[in-house]
Amino acid sequence: MNGPLVVPVRDIMYRPGEMREHDLALPVPEKWGEGLVSVAEGEELVVRLRLESVHEGILATAELDTRYSGVCGRCLTDIAEPVEVEIQELFAYSGSEETDFEVQDDHVDLETPVRDAIVLSLPFQPVCQPDCPGLDPATGERLTVSTGSPQGEPIDSRWAALQDFTPDHDTDARP
Repeated sequence: MNGPLVVPVRDIMYRPGEMREHDLALPVPEKWGEGLVSVAEGEELVVRLRLESVHEGILATAELDTRYSGVCGRCLTDIAEPVEVEIQELFAYSGSEETDFEVQDDHVDLETPVRDAIVLSLPFQPVCQPDCPGLDPATGERLTVSTGSPQGEPIDSRWAALQDFTPDHDTDARP
């Protein structure tokens, strides 16, 4: 088994209470995420990993740090923000109960749980700032960058004939 997130556990297998810690810094093997933001291939991924041997298998606990990039969902400006995620997964020994992950050939492969946790933590509607006003629907300009010229409300052609009537005319008509 090869891969940047495949970690050997031979020295702690079947030894409940044994623990090993690893600090890994490696590039993301492929683009993670498909929405407005994603973690780019080659972006640095920092993994602070603790592997503990328990009766059922190997318990992997990790703190993950990386960075996502993409565009704001409101104003379409480029954004890049850090991602910090914690995971905990049990890698069961072969032949035990039905589990999601297993110890395979004295190794645990962390790529799937790490990728899933990071992708699920990415914002669905990312914004450059919490109160981002977005784009002007008439001009398409970013509302965060004001041009100083106020835009009047577009007049619906169905109501154009009523434009000549004002509240002042209504008060003059009353006796």
